[in-house]
Amino acid sequence: MKTNLGSIDVGIRYVLGCAILFWGVHQETWWGLLGLVPLLTAIIGFCPLYLPLHLDTTAYDHAHRDDSN
Repeated sequence: MKTNLGSIDVGIRYVLGCAILFWGVHQETWWGLLGLVPLLTAIIGFCPLYLPLHLDTTAYDHAHRDDSN
């Protein structure tokens, strides 16, 4: 499984996933479990939805790394 999430995408998913989970705990609702989806995709660095859409946000990381030299 090839990673298709760049560092900014991972950061946004991590923060959003944690926020949804904490909201769900605070509201005492099962809807907070939806926060696991962005959180898990951030942890593994792969989003299955990006495959059919042909998206890959790692390209920004590679371009930014090349510019810093």
